[in-house]
Amino acid sequence: MNFFQPTLKEQLNPRQELYLLSERIAWPGLESDLSPYYINFGRPAKPIRLMVSLLILKQLYNLSDESVVARWVENPYYQYFSGMEYFQWEFPCNPSDLVHFRNRIGKEGIERIFRMSVDLQGKDGKEDKLCIDTTVQEKNITYPTDTKLQVRIIERCRKLAALYHLNLRQSYTRTVKSCLLLQRFRNHPRNKKKAMAAARKIKTIAWRLVRELERLLPAEVIQNQLNLFKQTLSQKKKDKNKIYSLHEPAVCCIAKGKELKPYEFGSKVSFGITRTTNVIVSVATFKGNPYDGDTLEETLRVHKRIAGVQAKEASVDRGYRGRKEVEGVQIITPKPLPAGATDYQKKKMRMRFRRRAAIEPIFGHVKQDYRMGRNYLKGFIGDIKNAFLAAMAFNIRRWIRKILLLCIQIIERIISNIKNIKNQTLRFSSLYYTI
Repeated sequence: MNFFQPTLKEQLNPRQELYLLSERIAWPGLESDLSPYYINFGRPAKPIRLMVSLLILKQLYNLSDESVVARWVENPYYQYFSGMEYFQWEFPCNPSDLVHFRNRIGKEGIERIFRMSVDLQGKDGKEDKLCIDTTVQEKNITYPTDTKLQVRIIERCRKLAALYHLNLRQSYTRTVKSCLLLQRFRNHPRNKKKAMAAARKIKTIAWRLVRELERLLPAEVIQNQLNLFKQTLSQKKKDKNKIYSLHEPAVCCIAKGKELKPYEFGSKVSFGITRTTNVIVSVATFKGNPYDGDTLEETLRVHKRIAGVQAKEASVDRGYRGRKEVEGVQIITPKPLPAGATDYQKKKMRMRFRRRAAIEPIFGHVKQDYRMGRNYLKGFIGDIKNAFLAAMAFNIRRWIRKILLLCIQIIERIISNIKNIKNQTLRFSSLYYTI
């Protein structure tokens, strides 16, 4: 280390957004809350502030684990935000360490980081009137078809046979390839008959390999995988709880009535935002496709735990019909007013539900800018973590914009005061010369 090298704090712009954010976050409290997830022996762990800051930067700038680690070496503001005193030339950690850190702190640790983003907002995050709505967090899977899933089963059966050094009677490599070639343009009348026959043949081959593995291997070795294969091969078009992906079997098909995306494959997420300040104060993730009204209880419970405030009323859309009060909170849905309602009452209700519609663009920003449009984290617990982290990044970006806007207003006020002083001095000097 060069003792004559200036520190990052001396070199960087104190009005840069990450510089301001690093000074505002209560790092000691965050570190003390996350330290119980570590043990006191073994290889020394990376600093908690470093790992938390990498998670924040990853979501805030929509980067992958590999990209955020690579950019950390290039960007001095990233390093200062992570608590470094001097500029570093080496990678802070391996990208896989972020995976281990997310698994280590679990849902509770990620929720604590999200609570930090709500605490940043001050009074804006303590509002007791909410707007609540649900959206779909899509999983990183391909659009599912029966033939695709059956081909995946065949490939997995081959891998299992190679893993346990088994000699299959036939691998069907060429047969499956020729059947897949017949699937092209399968909706054309000339090709439909051949394509349907090829699809049936692929399914037959998949069943053969599954039964052969079942004969050759003990049941307890790969029983879970074989049960998954059997359920996938035996499911029909109108069955419930279908398997849409072999590596993400918890994925659900959700129809929200969209024209461009009639079906989305993932999990349902409920967001609660403050009515006037648009701070995300509650995030709840659900398995399957529950009725929207059934998601209110958990959403309000998370809000009370995160913000420390009991909500008084929540504005929702007509998808929540049938719920008028949940957990002591009044649920307000759009409905026709009585005939004797005054113009003031009509205007008040209209403005209230226009404010509720502000949650829709927030969904768009969270998906497009903060990595909730496609979730790459594994399992249902990955859905929970990614939703919390995306909401956290949205809240932090809101705080940054608010602070930068405040700085601009202060600078403009100073400039206007200087101009006024100059104008007054010019006026007095011209008056002096005229006298």
